[in-house]
Amino acid sequence: MVKISASLLEEGFFQDVVDKVKSADMIHFDVMDGEFVPRKTIWTEEVASVDTKLLKDVHLMVLQPEDFIQDFIDAGADMISFHIEATDVPEAIIGMIQHQSVKAGITIKPKTDVSEIVRFLPDIDFVLIMSVEPGLGGQSFIKDSLEKVRFIRKNYPDLDIEIDGGINEETAKLAVKAGVTILVSGTYLFKDPENRINLLKNMEKKN
Repeated sequence: MVKISASLLEEGFFQDVVDKVKSADMIHFDVMDGEFVPRKTIWTEEVASVDTKLLKDVHLMVLQPEDFIQDFIDAGADMISFHIEATDVPEAIIGMIQHQSVKAGITIKPKTDVSEIVRFLPDIDFVLIMSVEPGLGGQSFIKDSLEKVRFIRKNYPDLDIEIDGGINEETAKLAVKAGVTILVSGTYLFKDPENRINLLKNMEKKN
């Protein structure tokens, strides 16, 4: 069954919002520093403050993520993804994360070729494919991103593949068919949380 990571960014990090998505598998935290991407958002305080039994899925859109890994582990992250474009020491970051029994993932922007991360795929726990440009709202799903998903699924059949950006019922169908195992959704999800989480979780049965 497909896993759902509920993105709270636009809804706010309040307990009543978290309670609406209890049937999801993860809470997705988009961490932006205002440097790697134009927008600046949450930090460790918000990650630590959310009271949930769901996995805390932290997506770092920050320059030099190696400087902040420990802070987010201390804040309770269960899985952390960082951008390959934002660091010169990806191997060290993977080691830092996994050394503390947290799942490590690498993220790539839509314009970054999948070849940039191939050598790391055997060592990570999941990969996050961005299907919109990170840090900007109101964008449409970039279908070309699914080519990366297909390549990874073909060559690494057991690796979890997460996708983030423009996910709704129609784009989720395409993503799951291509090989995605974790769907990140926010705006679409919160219009009818319980029903839409169930719909997305069972998406593979319809493909």
